[in-house]
Amino acid sequence: MTTVQLAELQGLVGSLLWAMARVGGLCLTAPVFGDAVVPKRIRLGVMMMLALVLAPLAPTTIDLMTADGVSSMVSQVLMGAAIGFVLKLAFEAVSLGGQLVGQSMSLGFAETVDPRGGGSSPVLSQFYLLMVTLLFLAMNGHLQLISLLADSFRTLPPGQPVIDTNGLHAVVAFASHLFGGAVRVALPAMTSLLMVNIGFAAISRAAPSMNLFAVGFPITVTLGFVALWLSLRSVPGAFESLQNSAWTLMHELAGG
Repeated sequence: MTTVQLAELQGLVGSLLWAMARVGGLCLTAPVFGDAVVPKRIRLGVMMMLALVLAPLAPTTIDLMTADGVSSMVSQVLMGAAIGFVLKLAFEAVSLGGQLVGQSMSLGFAETVDPRGGGSSPVLSQFYLLMVTLLFLAMNGHLQLISLLADSFRTLPPGQPVIDTNGLHAVVAFASHLFGGAVRVALPAMTSLLMVNIGFAAISRAAPSMNLFAVGFPITVTLGFVALWLSLRSVPGAFESLQNSAWTLMHELAGG
């Protein structure tokens, strides 16, 4: 009969808790893994499964009942949350770009319930977000994220300083990509719609008696959908550029 020593059992439980802390922090903020549209039981099951798989990579002798153990556990959660938050910013940049396109084509008022945030958001914003989420899964981004998390236990094992003020500053500085990426996603469609608005301005000067609010709205929406359809081919390239910047920072945070 195989017997398990108390020390071995404590080591196994400790490894599971350390892995669960880093995985749990990631699942709190990372897209796909932490989306509110996914039922809580499924998210909890995925987190437990990842923690069980990654637990052998996180052996440690740190006692959780000490001040060092508690602070180290908090740093594990913070590290996972920082990695997931960087990737989330890349997704939100595309979502913001869709919102800018919707406002340019007079569809800013077309909103629907957003199950992710609990409020409402423009329809085009959710459309862009759904599209890049499918691209992320099709490009095996979720597998790359799990691989990055597994490598982080090798480069930064539990007990070592995982993220400092410089790392937090880099995460905050990466927020600038939120606006730059949104402009890059929305620029083709917004440029086309800007030319349409300039044309309406010229028409209003040539025929002041024309009711542009009655004529211009359906024309703007129709041409906006055409510009949206033609500009969709540029979205994957913009999202890939955002992802590359995000992966670079995430590898730095993971000690790679």
